[in-house]
This record gives sequence, structure tokens and C-alpha cells, in this order.
Amino acid sequence: MMSDEYLVECNIDDDDDEDDYEVRKIQPSPPPEFGSTPSITPQPSLIHTDIRDPCGVNKHLKIDFSDVLAEPASTHSYDRVWIYSSIAFEAMKLWGYRCLTTLCAVPISCLCGCLFALLACMHIWCVMPCIQVCHTCLPCVRSLWMSVVNIFIAPFCTSVARCCTGIHVLFSKE
Repeated sequence: MMSDEYLVECNIDDDDDEDDYEVRKIQPSPPPEFGSTPSITPQPSLIHTDIRDPCGVNKHLKIDFSDVLAEPASTHSYDRVWIYSSIAFEAMKLWGYRCLTTLCAVPISCLCGCLFALLACMHIWCVMPCIQVCHTCLPCVRSLWMSVVNIFIAPFCTSVARCCTGIHVLFSKE
């Protein structure tokens, strides 16, 4: 793939093609008032199917034929071979992707949805309560641990250190 420094920005202003695509940010709607009947409105992400990667998550997948295959100046195949292989590459990339997504998209999206639901549930109901308990109990545990260290471990380490101060090791070559 080419680095961004070689890309040229080309602004085309076509007044005859007026495609007014409105990009809306998805914002949560306020909760319904108590006693009101909920209205069913389609979600904004399902209305506009033209913008499928609004956050640019898959920018690295914009691959052209010249990004994958390239012939140096010293060796060239026939022009028709190059053109037909470019057409075949683009067609197989498009139709292969469409066939694979037809077979795999719904099951994989169900698995990903279940995985993210499991992760959200674990985070909300297990991880965050444990962290909050640790933050709440940590001062008590810290003072208890400091008492255990000062009562048992510090005197033991001091005694071992005093016993070992009388040991001298001399190295000599014989």
C-alpha cells in the first residue's frame, strides 16, 4: 500500500449530482416518561446503509490491484494479460467477499454479539464490583498487612540479618 505522502487530494465539485447524504451521529434517545406508550422508531444505524464504516475501523483493507501485484519496469507481461488479471482480481475480491459474507456474516455476528454480551455482563457484574470492593476494603487490608509485617516478618528479617553480619567470605587462588 502507498503511504499517505504520495496521495493527492482531488476535490471534485459536481453540482449536477446532488446526493444529499445526511450523516447523523447515533445518540441515545432519552428514556420514555412513566406511563407513556413507547413508539417504535428504526435505529439510525439501520436506516443509512451507505456508510458502513463511519469510524474508519477498516481503513487498512482498502486494497487495489496495484497494492498486491506489481511488475517492475524491466519485465512486463502483455497489456491484455495485465488488464484481465486486474479485472479478475477485483471481481474475485468483490464476489468472494460477497459469497463469504453471505455464508458467514450472520453466524459470526451472532457469535460476536454473544461474546460482547458476555464481556459486558462479566465487566458489569463481576469485574467492577470486585474493583469497588478492593477500593473499599484496601485501606483496612493495608493496615492489617502492615501490622502483620511489623509484628512477624520485620523481626524475623532483622534477626536473620544480624546473624549473617558476622559471616565473612574470602576468596583465594590456590
